[in-house]
Amino acid sequence: MERLVIRGGRRLSGTVKISGAKNAVLPVIAATLLGQDNVTCLDEVPNLDDVRTISEILRTLGVKVRHDIANNKLFVDATTIENITAPYDIVRRMRASFLIMGPLLARLGRAKISLPGGCAIGTRPIDLHLKGLEALGAKISIGHGYIDATTPNGLKGAQIYLDFPSVGATENILMAASMAQGQTVIENPAQEPEIVDLANYLNIMGANIRGAGTNVIKVEGANKLIARDYTIIPDRIEAGTYMIAAAMTRGDVYIANAISEHLKPVIAKLKEAGVSVMEDVDGIRVVGNGRPRAVDIKTLPYPGFPTDMQAQFMAMLTIAEGTSMVTETVFENRFMQVDELRRMGAKIKIDGRTSVVEGQDKLTGCQVKATDLRAGAAIVLAALVAEGETQVGYIHHIDRGYDNLVQKLVSLGADIKRVDS
Repeated sequence: MERLVIRGGRRLSGTVKISGAKNAVLPVIAATLLGQDNVTCLDEVPNLDDVRTISEILRTLGVKVRHDIANNKLFVDATTIENITAPYDIVRRMRASFLIMGPLLARLGRAKISLPGGCAIGTRPIDLHLKGLEALGAKISIGHGYIDATTPNGLKGAQIYLDFPSVGATENILMAASMAQGQTVIENPAQEPEIVDLANYLNIMGANIRGAGTNVIKVEGANKLIARDYTIIPDRIEAGTYMIAAAMTRGDVYIANAISEHLKPVIAKLKEAGVSVMEDVDGIRVVGNGRPRAVDIKTLPYPGFPTDMQAQFMAMLTIAEGTSMVTETVFENRFMQVDELRRMGAKIKIDGRTSVVEGQDKLTGCQVKATDLRAGAAIVLAALVAEGETQVGYIHHIDRGYDNLVQKLVSLGADIKRVDS
């Protein structure tokens, strides 16, 4: 098992290029199951464990997948699909595996998928996925650890209201509705940039989707979708993580390829904390002006402050001047970084879904672990400013969502390396 060894105290400076978005590429890869007649070439595909996992799932379906890591390209040939079952041993690794349900139902009228896994950050029930697919005409049964779905009368357009703007449910419904007969209207959908990216890709294949990124999406079902090439948007969460790294280390970092429009709440809170943030068409420059100031954050569905940035921001607040409050409203178990930050000297108290963070002059290095993807990123950020050496275990969580993290941080001047335990 590998771990990260980090010696803190280095000021980060230079330029880092942001990779394609993890949360955009996974649904787009699932959507390639809808593409017929051609081979799909996806560009700006990051080198992530989650990409390898969903590629493996597609291969179990008989789809040909090749990842050209050196050139960030993924080739998918879904002209024929030979199997409709996604097995437990792969699906348990990643919750986004369930995104193949909608495409399989639209393309073949049948799907059998193991109940999904993923980071233990909350229950994240799939009931909204199932309700949406049932509204489109799917018949669903659950047993022996699998969800078995069929469309005995085909998929038909419907009016669907989501009780919560779930990203995954919106994506699954969008993909299924893209080939359903008639019009589908999705009210209260997720509005994240990754939803817009998926809709853009589906439209290029021949779908008719309007309103992605707003509170109502309308889909006119198509008879057939044709495989097309597509370029994935940059990862706003990766960009936000490097922005905070620059702020915490009092550095000067240009985050190339970042889209500031996707990061408005993060930029606003960094500025409130006294960090200099300068935006242009090609990226974002972040300059840390000494110790950051304490600020309060509250996670919300997009366009609110992203839950995927909460842990990283908390890491910064542990060394801020003053006391901050961090409120998590999206997932009920997303303070998994707190115990590890406390081991490094952070003063954090949890009261339900709110954490009170009392900023400290310094953190100290020690042995810690990445308890989930974003908690792992938070621990790395804390280690960059901690006194002495920090050893981070369970880094497979970090590998799920950060492309070439060590190499990128080293290029900015960090003292970090991967070693075998």
